[in-house]
Amino acid sequence: MNFLTQTHGSIEVITVDADRIDAAVAIQFKDQMREAVAETGDRVILNLENVAFIDSSGLGAIVAAMKLMPDGKKLELAGLTTTVDKVFRMTRMDSIFAIHSDVDSAVQNAA
Repeated sequence: MNFLTQTHGSIEVITVDADRIDAAVAIQFKDQMREAVAETGDRVILNLENVAFIDSSGLGAIVAAMKLMPDGKKLELAGLTTTVDKVFRMTRMDSIFAIHSDVDSAVQNAA
């Protein structure tokens, strides 16, 4: 699993360069997120625009990544495809995460 990382001031944008976050890659995802968020700004935006499918293991890995965030720092989501957005809404995770339509709006809006 590859991540592409960009910095916008104190905001780090991590783009997941994979079409699935499922049981096959959940542990790898969590490990890479642990490294990626260790030295971040105040906000981390996880860009999921390339992710077409997520299962319960993938959802759990994203929640685990949120819990890995250092105190006072936030993990936000952006660019959810229709299918991935549906998973977040059905599990009510949309009430836990700030979800933005795309990276540009996430960067412009402090959640």
